[in-house]
Amino acid sequence: MTTICLKPRKEESLKRFHPWVFSGAVARVVLDASHPSEAPEEGELVCVRSSAGEVLGVGHWQVGSIAVRILAFGVDKLPAGFWSERIRAAYKMREALGLITDPQFSTLNSQFSINNTFRLIHGEGDWLPGLIVDIYADTAVIQAHSVGMHRCREAIAEAVAANVPQVKNIYYKSDDTLPFKAQIEGERVGWLKAGDISSGEFWSIENGLQFRIDWLRGQKTGFFIDQRENRALVERYAAGKDVLNMFCYTGGFSLYALRGGARKVDSVDVSRKAIDLVNVNVAKNFPTATNHEAVVADAFEYLSAQKAQGRTYDLIILDPPAFAKHRDAVKNALRGYQRINAKAIEMIRPGGILFTFSCSQAVDKEAFRLAVFSAAAQTGRKVRILHQLHQPQDHPVNIFHPEGEYLKGLVLYVE
Repeated sequence: MTTICLKPRKEESLKRFHPWVFSGAVARVVLDASHPSEAPEEGELVCVRSSAGEVLGVGHWQVGSIAVRILAFGVDKLPAGFWSERIRAAYKMREALGLITDPQFSTLNSQFSINNTFRLIHGEGDWLPGLIVDIYADTAVIQAHSVGMHRCREAIAEAVAANVPQVKNIYYKSDDTLPFKAQIEGERVGWLKAGDISSGEFWSIENGLQFRIDWLRGQKTGFFIDQRENRALVERYAAGKDVLNMFCYTGGFSLYALRGGARKVDSVDVSRKAIDLVNVNVAKNFPTATNHEAVVADAFEYLSAQKAQGRTYDLIILDPPAFAKHRDAVKNALRGYQRINAKAIEMIRPGGILFTFSCSQAVDKEAFRLAVFSAAAQTGRKVRILHQLHQPQDHPVNIFHPEGEYLKGLVLYVE
């Protein structure tokens, strides 16, 4: 196996179990005598050693600022059954958290508690950096964020099939997540395991609500599972309110608001496909509802037009896509957050509530909070924080890798 030798004193973070080796920490690369090329191939397994020769761990080599993502610490090769052990441990944790219930055999009193939608693997949070696995009923969707995980996709799929009892289908979707310039062998999308997929429609249940999942053409793996607990909180506040769900995607927040007794719910997204799915989901769960409207529109333009007409709401949800996908975009992203939040605060009736989020990992909690504070100050209204929100328990943050905390949210009371 190729060996990555670190510069002096660059092993400290690995001894604290941080799973990344940065390129600047690498002193030299020692190729195995039988290595087929003159440099490590992106995605191959390498052994990392300190400057003194101490074995620090095994991980995937990659091109870029992060040179190695560590999979196992203190060993010079992956142990037998590695993938099954990690998948099994992740599943047991979700099971212990009560996230997995079978709608056919549930003994729970409330149908609201039925759930077969959850994240099984959350990258570094489950000691598998570069890998995402989401479960939708009997289908697992695997997404690789590194070439190493792409090369291991078949082994990962086998481990998921063997250790997650309800999984009958496994879909691989990494067309938008793998490094753009990487030399990728094999398909980036497609079925790795397919049971009965003849219907072409796939539904899953989240807290008793049914959602049609389009992992073939939808964003991420097909649904934003990370907002599950925050959607449930919207339901608690929705009774009797006029609700606006901006950047609604397939209508997650909208369905919870409708179930919570909202007087009217408006769902807005720039994507026609997303709005079509919103209408499908509303019809499935609330077939006689007349208090929901779905609109295809740009968020900023829609808010400006509604404000010009004097339209106001009791509850607004702002859950935009990542405004900053890298550090260089943070300044512009913060301006965007300030602008969109100011528009929303201006449109909330006295005593109303704003749910506002940032999923940009490059924007930290304090910067996001400052942007929202600036928006509130700009409007001249009195605003108080009711809740500070984050990602749910099936998106765990590795205590040795705090960078894994990406979702930030505030619930504001506007006088």
